[in-house]
Amino acid sequence: MSAILQLLIGFSCALIIAVAAKRAGSLNRSGLWAAAALGTVVMGLGGFGWAVVLMGFFISSSLLSRIFRGQKSALEEDYHKGGERDAGQVFANGGAAAFFVLLHLLLPESPLPSLGFSAALAAANADTWATELGVLSPAMPRRITNMEIVARGTSGAVTFTGTLAALCGSAFIAMLAVLFWPGEPALTLSTALRWLALIAFAGLFGSLIDSLLGASLQAIY
Repeated sequence: MSAILQLLIGFSCALIIAVAAKRAGSLNRSGLWAAAALGTVVMGLGGFGWAVVLMGFFISSSLLSRIFRGQKSALEEDYHKGGERDAGQVFANGGAAAFFVLLHLLLPESPLPSLGFSAALAAANADTWATELGVLSPAMPRRITNMEIVARGTSGAVTFTGTLAALCGSAFIAMLAVLFWPGEPALTLSTALRWLALIAFAGLFGSLIDSLLGASLQAIY
């Protein structure tokens, strides 16, 4: 398959998925085009294995956002953005992953771009799962910087439930990455288990860093 044809197929698939996501309320207009652009890079330049990991993140996070929207309704006044993702949020979640796809073109024999891509999406998925499932925690959240009890919805706050959800979200992406590993030859069992653990804990660490930034530098969105 020629590179141009693969890009056209990637763009078509990404656009169809982005339009469907917008109609489902997961993306606004700017988010639609940002998701189509990122999807084109991943599907058009990466290939099937990379696309599966991206779709695993997007579908699982979008479903959780819709399923637990009611539980967050009481907190909406504390959130500057709702369930629809805009371009900024799409690029924040997928920009690093797209970078590693481009890096793969320069280093096609190295496993590092695939690991970086998977870890970036694992961190994004961990953060999303922690946010969506953390509202179910019976315990009040604590600010990650000093463990002070804070109101639900406070940026940079964590709970045991949310942290466990983050690990599960990260492990989900790690599992997809290992099962659909894009490199050749296929991973051995020992290598697969090592990559699985590395990606899962890298994603969890990334989500904790995001919480640390939320507690110290950034606004809630």
